[in-house]
Amino acid sequence: MTGGLVTLGETMALVSAVQVGSLANHRDMRLSVAGAETNVAIGVCRLGSPSAWISRLGDDGFGELIQRELRAEGVRAIVRVDPTRPTGLMIKERPNALRTQVRYYRAGSAASAITAFDIDTDVIADADVLHVTGITPALGPGPASAVQQAVDTARQHNTLVSLDLNYRASLWSREEARAALTHLVERAHVVFAGPEEASLVVPDGPVEELAPALAELGPTQVIIKMGAEGAYSLIDGQVRKTPAVAVPVVDTVGAGDAFVAGYLAEWIAGEPAEQRLRTAVAAGAFACTTLGDWEGLPVRADLEGFGHGDAVRR
Repeated sequence: MTGGLVTLGETMALVSAVQVGSLANHRDMRLSVAGAETNVAIGVCRLGSPSAWISRLGDDGFGELIQRELRAEGVRAIVRVDPTRPTGLMIKERPNALRTQVRYYRAGSAASAITAFDIDTDVIADADVLHVTGITPALGPGPASAVQQAVDTARQHNTLVSLDLNYRASLWSREEARAALTHLVERAHVVFAGPEEASLVVPDGPVEELAPALAELGPTQVIIKMGAEGAYSLIDGQVRKTPAVAVPVVDTVGAGDAFVAGYLAEWIAGEPAEQRLRTAVAAGAFACTTLGDWEGLPVRADLEGFGHGDAVRR
C-alpha cells in the first residue's frame, strides 16, 4: 500500500441483540465485527482512500470472519494469527430505547498480546496517515509498545499522526490513562476528543479552553467532537465551529469513528479544513441513522445532499 491510512488495534467479534430489551428475555442475536480502528479504516476506504490495519487475531472462526469482512471492504489486514489466544468478543444490547450497553470479553485475547514486533514499519512509512486510539495502549504494556513503535515510525517518515483519545473507563482509570494519553497528544499532529476525554489531558473547562490547551501540547489540528452540537476545532491556529447535521437517531455507536474517517479521508484527498469538517459531521450523522458499528458508514454518494431535500430518491 502506498499512501492512504494505516491503523492498529483490537477488532472483536460482535454479538448484538436484535430486539430492544434485556438479553435475558430475548434469544435473537446478530453476529458481526467491531473495533474503533477498523471502523475508521473501513470508513476511509468507503470514501475513496486505501487503508490498512495491523493486529493479531485468534486461530478461530471469529478471526476468519474479521479478515473476511475487511477484505470485502477493501481494507488490507496485516495480521498475525495466534494459535494460543482467542479473538476477543463484544456483546451489545439495548436494555431500553434510551440506552445501549456494551460489554467486552477481551482478557487474554490475541490482540491484547500485540507488541512492537508486530508493527510493519514499511507500511507506516509509506502511508499518508497513521491513526491510533487511546484504546490500544490501555490493553497492556505490549499494545502500548506497539502504539509507541508505530508513532515513532510515523514521525520519522513524516507520516501524519492522528489520535482519537477514545477513553474506555472499563480498561483503565482516568489517572492511569492521563500520562499515556498526554504523551500521545504531544506526539500527534491531529487530535480528536470529546470534551470529557479532553479533560483527561488538560484542565476541564469549556471547549474554547480545551482546544487551545490541547494544541499547546503539540498538535496543530485539534477537533472536539460534540455529538448533536457538531464540532469545535482549532486547526492551524484558526477556530471553527461546525454545526451537526440533524437526523433521526437509530444508533450512535460508531458515529465518532465515522466522524474521524470523514475528516481523515478528506485530509488524504487534500481538501481544506472546512471541507474536512463538513464531511466529518455528515459522516457521523449518517452513521447514526442505521444499526451497526460500521455497516452504516457512508460512501461518497451517500453524502451528496445528505440532510437536505426529499427523503425519497426516485
